[in-house]
Amino acid sequence: MPRRSAGIVLHRRGADGAAEVLLVHPGGPFWARKDAGAWSIPKGEHGDDEEPLAAARREFAEELGVELPDDGGADAVRPLGEVRQKGGKRVTAWAVAGDLDPAAIVSNTFELEWPPRSGRRQAFPEVDRAGWFELAQAREKLLPAQLPFLDRLEALLGG
Repeated sequence: MPRRSAGIVLHRRGADGAAEVLLVHPGGPFWARKDAGAWSIPKGEHGDDEEPLAAARREFAEELGVELPDDGGADAVRPLGEVRQKGGKRVTAWAVAGDLDPAAIVSNTFELEWPPRSGRRQAFPEVDRAGWFELAQAREKLLPAQLPFLDRLEALLGG
């Protein structure tokens, strides 16, 4: 059975009226020097016993340290469907209109043996930074498998 993740595509209108999305950059030494094609939507794994939208909200709060801002009530949570990532993981996402300050995020952490085979464990943030990106720039930053979410969001927003 493939692993499953759920996430949120938080979006807003920028100062010039263009659609912007919030993306997160994974923390840890493997991702430290990677930028283009390395960013993601805030998301995380869930089991069969957890409702995917509830998991997406939980993961958003864990990765960013804030509850999901919701500018439009329950009707503003709109499904964006599912994609399959390179390793086979299935990711389901929802679009939510909202705003937050990416400089204020505080991510949860994970432990990793680092350097490899050193016997030393270090803690790293799951997300080391977040940022707002217009759709064209977001397409350069985002993991390639998640690009369909931007296309679907753009269609929902009317171009």
